[in-house]
Amino acid sequence: MTTPVPEFTITRTLNASRELVWCAWTEEKELCNWLPSTPLESISFDVQKGGRYCYTMVNNETSEEYPTGGVFLDVVPFERLVFTWGYPNDPIEKSPVVTLTLTGHGDCTEMIFHLRGFAGHPGDKYVYDGWSGAFDDLMKHLRD
Repeated sequence: MTTPVPEFTITRTLNASRELVWCAWTEEKELCNWLPSTPLESISFDVQKGGRYCYTMVNNETSEEYPTGGVFLDVVPFERLVFTWGYPNDPIEKSPVVTLTLTGHGDCTEMIFHLRGFAGHPGDKYVYDGWSGAFDDLMKHLRD
């Protein structure tokens, strides 16, 4: 019997075009506007298959830093972004994988965020809630 891989999905409908949502996920200046407590100087994104990314979130109360990074596994502009998620130098084969899918619906975009390899659920006050809160910030950023 195999053990099921932990995973979760968050779906949001954003009042923005796929192009704007894509830019919010792939451009460093855009990312620092919605990723929680992430200064621009800590972000590096090489958005291409095999490219690496990293960013560091900073706890504003304790100044503790949380470095995050990984490798882009698949990049289909404006449609799909697949990347490992963990510490910047974690081995690819042992890292959780995020699949971000964007589907246009007129002036709106359906964003499906799927994280495979890490458990999460609403109310966990950890990974699921962290991403969900970040997506609230993304929605606000796209409205501004």
